[in-house]
Amino acid sequence: MNTSLLAQNAYAARSGPTRTATGQEYDTFARVTSALRSAETIHDKARAIHRNRELWSILASDVAGIGNQLPTELRAQIFYLAEFTAQHSSKVLTGGGDVDVLVDINTSIMRGLRGDRARAT
Repeated sequence: MNTSLLAQNAYAARSGPTRTATGQEYDTFARVTSALRSAETIHDKARAIHRNRELWSILASDVAGIGNQLPTELRAQIFYLAEFTAQHSSKVLTGGGDVDVLVDINTSIMRGLRGDRARAT
């Protein structure tokens, strides 16, 4: 392939829709939440909870960062949910908690990402 064709390909319009950051966040929550819902064995449940913990850990780290531009109150709420999710995940893994609580939290976040504020509360 010559340089002219490489340049054309580099600047050519991409096929398919461009995904926004919010759309990517929603998709990530949807995948993790689906794994939580469908986990039937303890191994599957542990794997899904681990993925959920990773997601919430990333969110907590992001909202705790200096450059995060979300409102302070929202950042604090997300950080609190990350802490709660970590604690409740441990309870679920030891048989003292219900995975549906984690699913409900994630579903509420997904509603917020989708802009469905009325049903997100």
